[in-house]
Amino acid sequence: MASLVQSEEAFTRFIEGFRDERDEVKYEQALSEMAVKVKKSVIVDFKDVYSFDIELARQILDNPEDYMPHFDIAAFSKLRMRDPIYADEIKRMHVRFRGLPTETLLRRIGAEHIGRLVMVTGIIVRATNVQPYITKAAFRCSQCGETILLDQTDQFLKTPKECPSCNSRRGFELIPKESVFIDSQRVTIQERPEELPPGQLPRQVNIELRDDIVDAARPGDRISLTGTLGLIRKQGRGGILRVFDFVMLANNIDVSGREMELFEITDEDEEAIRKLAEDPWIHRHLLQSVAPSIYGLDHIKEAIMYLLFSGVSKELPDVRIRGDINVLLVGDPGTGKSQLLQFAARVAPRGLLTTGRGSTAAGLTAAVVREGGTGSFTLEAGALVLADMGVCCIDEMDKMREEDRGAIHPAMEQQVVSIAKGGIVATLNARASILAASNPTLGRYNPYQTIAQNMNLPVTILSRFDLIFVLRDIPEAEKDTRMAEHILRLHMAPGTAPTPPLDTEMLRKYISYSKRIDPVMTKEVVESFRDFYVKMRTASIEGGEASAVSITARQLESLVRMAEARARVHLREEVTVEDSEAVIALMQRSLEQVGIDVETGKIDIDILYTGKPRSLQMQLQKVLVVISEMDRITGVVRDDDLFDALMSDHGIGRSEAARLIGVLMRDGTIYSPRPGYYKRTT
Repeated sequence: MASLVQSEEAFTRFIEGFRDERDEVKYEQALSEMAVKVKKSVIVDFKDVYSFDIELARQILDNPEDYMPHFDIAAFSKLRMRDPIYADEIKRMHVRFRGLPTETLLRRIGAEHIGRLVMVTGIIVRATNVQPYITKAAFRCSQCGETILLDQTDQFLKTPKECPSCNSRRGFELIPKESVFIDSQRVTIQERPEELPPGQLPRQVNIELRDDIVDAARPGDRISLTGTLGLIRKQGRGGILRVFDFVMLANNIDVSGREMELFEITDEDEEAIRKLAEDPWIHRHLLQSVAPSIYGLDHIKEAIMYLLFSGVSKELPDVRIRGDINVLLVGDPGTGKSQLLQFAARVAPRGLLTTGRGSTAAGLTAAVVREGGTGSFTLEAGALVLADMGVCCIDEMDKMREEDRGAIHPAMEQQVVSIAKGGIVATLNARASILAASNPTLGRYNPYQTIAQNMNLPVTILSRFDLIFVLRDIPEAEKDTRMAEHILRLHMAPGTAPTPPLDTEMLRKYISYSKRIDPVMTKEVVESFRDFYVKMRTASIEGGEASAVSITARQLESLVRMAEARARVHLREEVTVEDSEAVIALMQRSLEQVGIDVETGKIDIDILYTGKPRSLQMQLQKVLVVISEMDRITGVVRDDDLFDALMSDHGIGRSEAARLIGVLMRDGTIYSPRPGYYKRTT
């Protein structure tokens, strides 16, 4: 007991005597500001305690359960002296510690940590609703009406053994109004994907949040947590088992900010990054550092580089404009799509890799699961939510079920995931860039068909990608020779792979550091984008009604995002004309691959938006007009009459007319009531 009193006095001396680098009494001032900030806790940096009193710091680490309540009492006494009115209003306060000397990995937590103060980091994957937790229970005796107060310290509710007035041993009723409750919430944290050892399943630990730190974080948030490791008893048929479950009682929780790095960038790192950015060839060096083991594909590597750096998100009063860039790779087997995705997931400061076949809507967005024991529903974060402020790579996207693919739509444009299940209505952030890969429907990409015909993906998803690239495996003697030499060189000396200008760790730090910069567009860049947009749109106007629309406002926003990302590559505060010209060239290359009408040879954005080029839409409209006129006169249209009318009025041959009718039949615009006859769907 004497030791506890001495520790309480030592902590009081720490509050009164510790001064920061500005020679201010740091924690006395924090207590004074509690009422203004409406706080119920004072947060103490552990390094301050360690520098002030090493013995006190050791006592906190070794036996927090005994010492923490006394520190709370000491801090509350100081608060009462400074602001008695606010102290009476909040009734209690907490001392919370952050920044312990060492961090304990979730998979390293073991028996030696029981009862000790530890610091862990991870991702919240599940959170329960906030529930009342009783700390002091008031019971009323049913025999004499006596009120009995009992402090609750165990995990099970403790009831009076007998009434002190009438010695009755039963009939005790809990009085909620006179009992003391605090808020309580249980969350589950999981290891971060980038820390997971190969071939291992991620470990999880349950966390108890109490009082003012409940709802401080939600599923998908990355947190740093300080707490005391405890045990939960497991009940078997014959009684309490010898095996226990770990549970951590949280003392403090810090949520990673929007641009907070997942690893510390030291002053030396910052100096090295700034020196790299001064190199006029930094763009080429970074490009050569993207998947250096994969030969060629420079334009696709450039797109992935912009995706990793991302543009700047804009929070307007009425709408949020995303800054994240989405890229889709479509290609023949063996062209390196999966390796590019694996590299992006590994290099991104926050990266997740999943596959279309192994992903469901709930696994990608969020799931509502029933919690064991209580039976209440809890929210569990999916891949897009866990990749918030990072990159989510989806391989084999075409293999996903239609209903699961629909869950990605709002996440790609609005960047939120909305859940309304099991009585839980919630909106979770999914501000992630999506890098997806897909295989052509028939195995190899057919250049004589549109992108929508080549793939088993709806146009609603295709239109949400900023860039789409086609990887085709075309035999070319010179290129094949260089690629074969590159691959064989890797196999000949596995340990001597091509050395990139920036290694993976430095590249991650460079990307993370660049997110601190929010480049702005200059007047010249605005004019460059405007001229390009107007020029492309004017070509559509000059061609008349039948002309294809080559670009829309969505592509213009994509250009802005990519130009901002390119400026971040150079760590520039402004977007230059050089950036705008480079991203315009990249956008045109993408449109030339997937936005070309194979019949007219012109760029047509309708291929991505509707799945049909403008030329086909005009032909279908002619067929539909003829069917509507004949349907109104005769009630039903005979195929021979329809073919004759199309030939005489529009010059459409029989085979072409049959193809157009087949398209309208598949779309459900017309139907055949009996063989050889057609009718428009009403």
